[in-house]
Amino acid sequence: MGTKWISLCCGAVLAVASGCAVSPIGDNPVTDSDWRSYSGDNGSTKYAPLAQISKENVAGLQIAWRRPSLSQEFKAANPDIKALNNFRATPIKVGSVLYASTGVGLAQAFDPATGKTLWEQKLPPEGVRGSSSNRGVAYWQKGSEGRLFSYTNNFLYALDPKTGEPLASFGKDGRVDLNEAMGGAPFRWNSPPLVVRDVVVIGSAMVDQDSASKKEGVPGDVHAYDVRTGKLRWTFRIVPRPGEEGNETWKEGSWAYSGAGNVWAPMSGDDELGYVYLPTTSVTNDMYGGHRPGDNLFSDSVVALDAATGKKVWHYQIVHHDLFDYDNPAAPILADINVDGRRIKALVQITKQSFAYVLDRVTGKPVWPIEERPVPASTVPGEQASPTQPHPMKPPAFDRQGISTDDLIDFTPELRAEALEIAKNYVIGPLFTPPSVVGQGPGATKGTIQLPGSVGGADWTGAGFDPVTGYLYVPSMTNPFIANLLPTTPDETNLRYRAGSRALIQGPRGLPLTKPPYGRITAIDLSKGDIVWTVANGDGPRNHPAIAHLKLGPLGNAVRAAPLVTKTLLFVSEGDQINVRTPPGGGGNKLRAFDKATGDVVWETTLDAGTTGTLMTYMQKGKQYIVVAIGGAGHDGEFLAYALP
Repeated sequence: MGTKWISLCCGAVLAVASGCAVSPIGDNPVTDSDWRSYSGDNGSTKYAPLAQISKENVAGLQIAWRRPSLSQEFKAANPDIKALNNFRATPIKVGSVLYASTGVGLAQAFDPATGKTLWEQKLPPEGVRGSSSNRGVAYWQKGSEGRLFSYTNNFLYALDPKTGEPLASFGKDGRVDLNEAMGGAPFRWNSPPLVVRDVVVIGSAMVDQDSASKKEGVPGDVHAYDVRTGKLRWTFRIVPRPGEEGNETWKEGSWAYSGAGNVWAPMSGDDELGYVYLPTTSVTNDMYGGHRPGDNLFSDSVVALDAATGKKVWHYQIVHHDLFDYDNPAAPILADINVDGRRIKALVQITKQSFAYVLDRVTGKPVWPIEERPVPASTVPGEQASPTQPHPMKPPAFDRQGISTDDLIDFTPELRAEALEIAKNYVIGPLFTPPSVVGQGPGATKGTIQLPGSVGGADWTGAGFDPVTGYLYVPSMTNPFIANLLPTTPDETNLRYRAGSRALIQGPRGLPLTKPPYGRITAIDLSKGDIVWTVANGDGPRNHPAIAHLKLGPLGNAVRAAPLVTKTLLFVSEGDQINVRTPPGGGGNKLRAFDKATGDVVWETTLDAGTTGTLMTYMQKGKQYIVVAIGGAGHDGEFLAYALP
């Protein structure tokens, strides 16, 4: 392993289609010029076999077009509707059209060469409830029949890709009420729908009571609907009921009231096998589980389902009895690899805790051994932490895990002394050290420093896989977090303890508490399970007054970085500070191209704000484009498209 730290035709249409014809896919075959799914394909590889932009000419990239998260026409007609600057959408490209979510979650179609509006979805009768985008939309096609799936408020829509009009054959007037499948609870989610064969699968983000009032919650069940009719085809319960597999892992009847366990992240699917892969998350309360003893299946698991029936094929639980908010944050990556001469249909789940779990996606069996290793016990009264957690033997962790005094910042003796003084107020320890109760009086503990923190490690921007080389590229961050619990009173909550500040911990003089890098990119050879190279992603605080005189190399930015892999290059962005729980000074606004074999930076540019969505690429009329959403505290959300002159 080598390790180094390296520095259309119709014009704009307001809210309703004009009736003019735009060309989605029709009867055209799928081509490499498209980007048909949120992550390029249902396997979430974030890979495109395009080579027009290469090491030799990438320096010539320039902005080809830009498009605001809400079009000027929409804003003029709806001046009271505002969009958040945290614009999380990523377009898909089908034929000669880009489709995406607007800044308030409506669907839109626009020209891939110019960014000009083709159509925008009508405002629903109830208006829009909220001011944020969805991460993506989904497309289904059979023969000449096609439809676009999106959701707004609590409704799943099937839209005509040519006009944006709801298709009357789907549900009621072109939409399905998602609250009905949730038992009337308000539907919440912002990831893209997943289409596998003839079903469209919808996750959820039901409130997990991470710092709040009670042990009860709404389970984050997953639902699939018929792509043509909108009929509910199946439901998979994250929290199983009596008589269902996994219910025995909810001791003392805790299944009856526990909620969340959501699939809030994007999902993946294997169209050939007909499988859907769910990355599930933690359950109520995600830092205290004294009221839900047991392993708590199917929380924090990868679950493979038969797309036609919703029946479970296999599962693998990645965190038992989660006390760490270690949700599976990204779509499982489907990667065909060769290991010791064996061709394996693999699945890779990257995690907040900085492991990549590599499983056979047909059987769910680990490709390399995964050991159940002892982990620290909880000191919280009433808590029954799992005595072991699964640790992959390969690949190695791609970011720092756990924290000791050896991990603290040491640029100068003075800074190290200050870091030691900060750390002595907290419980520190290896990966899976549980949260602790805030003490009373002088010298009492202020909680546990958890590393990786609740945003990772890796997060929802995911990783990229190169099917030619078998390399996985994982952006990650070193971002410690205070896991502290506070005692409660019966008039406050029925939880014995609730989460405290959940703050990101700061080091001396506003610097990070740990040694660098604070953001990194790791290349992993999935045929061997080895790390090939690791580089810092961004400058980090190298110019801070306390260390500027040291003239350090790149230290990396703790950001949600988005990767894109092409035939020639690896592109990785820096996420904006506006992304939730980005540490002070942790955001960045650079976009870089890296040599895939070495990690050397071959090009970079400065954006007007950091990225808030993920990268995608496509060809249109002989030209390759790269598109990403940006936004920030002082910058409205927008799409930027880069291309060669």
